[in-house]
Amino acid sequence: MAPKKKAEKSRQDKPRSLLQQLAAKPEKLFTGKFRQQYGALCFRYKDDETTIEILVVTSRDSGRWIIPKGWPMERKEPHEAAAIEAWEEAGVRGKVRKKPVGRYTYLKLQGDGDVVPCIVDIFQIEIKKAHDNFKERGERSLAWVSPDEAARRVREVELKSLLVEFTPRGRRSQTLP
Repeated sequence: MAPKKKAEKSRQDKPRSLLQQLAAKPEKLFTGKFRQQYGALCFRYKDDETTIEILVVTSRDSGRWIIPKGWPMERKEPHEAAAIEAWEEAGVRGKVRKKPVGRYTYLKLQGDGDVVPCIVDIFQIEIKKAHDNFKERGERSLAWVSPDEAARRVREVELKSLLVEFTPRGRRSQTLP
């Protein structure tokens, strides 16, 4: 009997996944409003000028792959907030579209262990400049990858679909010499 109790105890001591936590308290999904966030789908054209690469970054807490995103900002339009997040999290700047190209939902684990559902409106940014010195440098890893690889790296199913199907909208801006 003792070995069985020990195995049960060690299972209880292990940190539970987000889904396991929600299974224990499903009401958390339905008790509050969805929180709004804004994300930046940063892309650039490769040398062939037709193929694109998408920027993915790691989150600071779990190290999972995501796109730059954050909370609304006072006196900033949603597309401006997305561009600021891209700058702070990855040191990239470019031409941002004012209308979202999509949205996805996910569950955000707060520092206090609470879970909040979030809706992320996504704004495309054609990256023109990347800088080595930015606010969250050293706190995140960055990778420029194909849309398929970006989709493989992220966890959120809706975001995976958006990345695989992403086609830049609007006129392509001219590269200056």
